[in-house]
Amino acid sequence: MAKSSAKPNGKAAPSINIGISEKDRAAIAKGLSRLLADTYTLYLTTHNFHWNVTGPMFNTLHLMFMTQYTELWAAVDPVAERIRSLGHPAPGSYAQFSKLASIPDVPVVPPKALEMVRILVQGHEAVARTARELFPLADKASDEPTADLLTQRLTVHEQTAWMLRSLLEE
Repeated sequence: MAKSSAKPNGKAAPSINIGISEKDRAAIAKGLSRLLADTYTLYLTTHNFHWNVTGPMFNTLHLMFMTQYTELWAAVDPVAERIRSLGHPAPGSYAQFSKLASIPDVPVVPPKALEMVRILVQGHEAVARTARELFPLADKASDEPTADLLTQRLTVHEQTAWMLRSLLEE
């Protein structure tokens, strides 16, 4: 039985006892923090490209990027809330994200349209790799909610990378 950190007055929360050890919860939260940082960085890059795209594919890419950044924006909250459910604080600053992210920040000078697409393909693939790296730990800990979240994110990132990559074919 898990120890309780409750004080005699009953005001402190009991310790977390969800069937996942503190060590595994900490490791999973660390991996999810990397996923959150990658997702937020990719969101910011995609939104930037939405604002700054030019050229003959403007309307197509402007609308596509809006759909993509909207999906990414909606994705950050479930990742952060899973970290919190595991009993750890979710990172939420640019400084933390820059240390945790595996993808680079958006270029200072907006690239040409097709280079934007290429950068986003690489970004989505990187986020997919980050999510996939966490699977063995979630599986070992029988953390089905995290595994489900990772499956959902992988589906989106792999499909988006494919769709973007299709624009680069001649």
